Amino acid sequence: MISFVILTFNSQKYLKDVLSSISFANEIIVVDSGSSDNTKMIVKEFKNAKFIYQKWLGFSDQKQFGVNLAKNEWVFVLDSDEIFTKELELEIKDILKDPKFYAYKVPRLNNFFGKFIKTMGLYPDYSIRLFNKNFAHFNGARIHESVVLNDENKKIAKLKNHFIHYAYEDTNQFIQKQLLYANLGKKPNKFKAIFNPFWTFFKMYILKGGFKEGFDGFVIAKIYAQYTFWKYIK
Repeated sequence: MISFVILTFNSQKYLKDVLSSISFANEIIVVDSGSSDNTKMIVKEFKNAKFIYQKWLGFSDQKQFGVNLAKNEWVFVLDSDEIFTKELELEIKDILKDPKFYAYKVPRLNNFFGKFIKTMGLYPDYSIRLFNKNFAHFNGARIHESVVLNDENKKIAKLKNHFIHYAYEDTNQFIQKQLLYANLGKKPNKFKAIFNPFWTFFKMYILKGGFKEGFDGFVIAKIYAQYTFWKYIK
């Protein structure tokens, strides 16, 4: 038995595909922060999905709100632009027959500008997504929130199969999201604002193979470097 938690806000573009990919779920909780598009109508098409409005609490608290509503102990938190693969579904079903851990990190395959990126440190892009809500919770961070175990001494396992994340359709969307993250996570430091962007670009484009992605790799590394600058110059 598993519950999925998904946050939405004007998320109609991928939502039907997302919900279809997790049709096996016992329960899907969609926590919406005020969509004006067809998000609610799409959710209503799925019998195992519940649409719940909640004024925006911040990334971490909004997700925890959804987790607290889940009727099952086991929860998977999925974004509204992330799609399950059949391989991951089968792996999770097998694990939940007799789980050996309280939390599992799951790999994510990111799609930038219509291209799947497997270099640059962007794959496998592990994060805890599957967990027993009685033994884990979100950490309360404003951005880049994560799940942590109540007992930090407990071990966390990794799954083999990934889900797919349609991250950014174009560079403008990418830049705007990084500006948002930089404002939310600003850490003023002029020294780091000068030197860290160069390191970010060099690490992603050279050391982690971004050059293999051609011009897309260059653009991705450049925008992440720009984000680093914005974060420290704010």
